[in-house]
Parts: sequence; structure tokens; C-alpha cells
Amino acid sequence: MRFVLASANPHKAAEIAEIMADERGIELIARPADVPDVDETELTLQGNALLKARALVVATGLAAIADDTGLEVDALGGAPGVISARYAGEPSDAVANRAKLLYELSLQLLGDRSARFRTVAVAVFPDGREVIAHGVCEGVIGLDERGEGGFGYDSIFVPVEGNGRTFAEMTSDEKHAVSHRGRAFRALQTLL
Repeated sequence: MRFVLASANPHKAAEIAEIMADERGIELIARPADVPDVDETELTLQGNALLKARALVVATGLAAIADDTGLEVDALGGAPGVISARYAGEPSDAVANRAKLLYELSLQLLGDRSARFRTVAVAVFPDGREVIAHGVCEGVIGLDERGEGGFGYDSIFVPVEGNGRTFAEMTSDEKHAVSHRGRAFRALQTLL
């Protein structure tokens, strides 16, 4: 099976390719440079993932794989959630997003820092078929940034299964083994 990756985020596209690299029979091709960005206007992760994949199917005529991911922080009522990439505003700025999140958590009286990453991964085919998978990784938001790897919120997210390390302190293989994206795309591979 051949799929075009819908993600315009090079970090996310690289992670998806790494996670799916061992799956025999699935070929991933990069998003064509001439395909415009898709505005994420849906109110759910699943809606945005489907929106992106459907747009790539129309633009390329090929089956497409997409995902959308959100960080849900309990003390903030599940925020930033579906707007995680744009939490501090437009244009998307990961440094500003992390700073805003850490600042807002510093204002919380209870100190609850529990959180989870949630990913919805989808495959959409030219004939209209859609395959949907989910992945969740529970953890906490650290007090400060740690680690050099990863992207987005990785330097402040400490997964329960991370032995106290942030995603940014793990190797790619360690992160993929426990991450929301790793779980979602392994589930998608099984469904395909």
C-alpha cells in the first residue's frame, strides 16, 4: 500500500516515517511541496486529521495518512487540546506555546500537573474508505524544560512510562515505544 503523508510539519512527518518504517507493504511518500497547507478548522482531533487526509487525497489522487495531536492538561480543563500547536497564537510557535503553558500552570493553586497527549491517526483512500486509530500517553507537565530532542511540548512532558524523563530526554526509539503517536500509528498499521 502506498500513502502520501499529509503532515506539513517536518518533525511530525519524520516521526511517522520512523514509526511505520518496519511495516512491510506500506510505502510512505512525502507531501508534495506544491500542495498548500490545510487549515485545521475542525473542533476535534479526529475532524482535523480527516480534513488533512481528505485534502491530500483530492490534491494527489493517492491514499493519504494524517494525524492530529493535542496535549490535554487537567488543571487547565483539557487545554490546550485541539489548538495545541497554536496555543500562544498565530503563527504557531513551540517556544511561546511551552512558555504560556508553564506560566498558566504556575498560577494554579492545587499544583495538579497531570496531562496526556492524544493522537488520532487516519488513512483515507481515493474510494472514500477511512481507517481511524487512536493513541494516548499519560504523564505530567514538568516544572521546567529538560532535554535536547523532540519538538513541540516534548521538553516539558514527562510520560508515566518514561522513568522521570521528558520525551526530549529519550531516544527516538524510547519515545516511539510509549508515545501517543507511536501507539496511534501502530494501531493504524494493524487496522490496515
